[in-house]
Amino acid sequence: MVTLKFNTKTCEKCPSIECLMKCQHMSLSLAEAKEQWGKLIKGEPSRILEDCVTCYACEEYCRRGNHPFYMIVERQEEHNTRPVPTPLTEQQLVVMRPRGRSRPEKLKPPLVNMCAFPLLRYTIRGRLFEGASTFGGYDVFCNIMWLHFARNSAIRERLPLMIENIKKHYLDESGTDEFVCFHDECYGTYTHLAPAFGIDVPFKPIHLFEYLTQRLTELKDHVRPLQAKVAYQRPCSNRLIPETEHWVDDIFSLIGAERVKRKYDGGNALCCAGTIQAQQKDDLADDLQQKNIEDMLEAQAQYCVFNCPACFFTLKDLVAERGITPIMMSDLCHLALGE
Repeated sequence: MVTLKFNTKTCEKCPSIECLMKCQHMSLSLAEAKEQWGKLIKGEPSRILEDCVTCYACEEYCRRGNHPFYMIVERQEEHNTRPVPTPLTEQQLVVMRPRGRSRPEKLKPPLVNMCAFPLLRYTIRGRLFEGASTFGGYDVFCNIMWLHFARNSAIRERLPLMIENIKKHYLDESGTDEFVCFHDECYGTYTHLAPAFGIDVPFKPIHLFEYLTQRLTELKDHVRPLQAKVAYQRPCSNRLIPETEHWVDDIFSLIGAERVKRKYDGGNALCCAGTIQAQQKDDLADDLQQKNIEDMLEAQAQYCVFNCPACFFTLKDLVAERGITPIMMSDLCHLALGE
């Protein structure tokens, strides 16, 4: 049975409640945090269920690995608390459902999983991805986005099928047990979320940034240092896998880019607010986006680099209007290679 690994006693003994005390969107005293979190883990109504904007950050803040964010989503669904209006949620569940169209296909490694963004296959090009093959579509969609919609049940139902499709139709046929995750959310799904729910992952996912670091190292003689100041827009899903963030600095070092120092970065990063817009909290979304972009401007960033296509599509026009070039990380690397 697919069940969330959560230890109630671990939370009951926690003296700091960092998952809530560090929250950028809820202001609670320590006493209030303990009270509200106590209600939540007991399955009682709590203001956390309504106030949570599903930014994933508390999953990173918990130093005990007890999955507080996943538990919040569990309780939201149990109490029928809908962060995103139900009609929109139901529509997206239909639109992004598995189609049953994937078929066995022999591909040439390295394989790149495009997840729900096969339209971005054009970015898998040049010397960085020489010889690479891609696969993608809703039959291999990682489904982690349902955390934003308080629908863990959809993840439980669909993710095992996605894993089976990937292994049976692409990896087994291609004689490999690994692939590169184009989307940060995929890597977070297979290395963090799936184990938290007791879902077996019979393959090795490789983070895009790890792959890029390796290829740029191999191609170091072809790199033309960009000598540019770059702001990194950290996606929500990276909160699940903070151990991957060092690759951002490694890549910037290899391509001669400077990661600008700013307030809203690292553990204090602000999300793109796309999901908050879907929650119809427009004033909050506008405020977060303004703070984020002003922060980039104060740091004199010339580029805003993304690893999440959804973040890119949400913020690209807003940053471009302020004179900052929006760009996906792989495309930034292509620039450094003169492609």
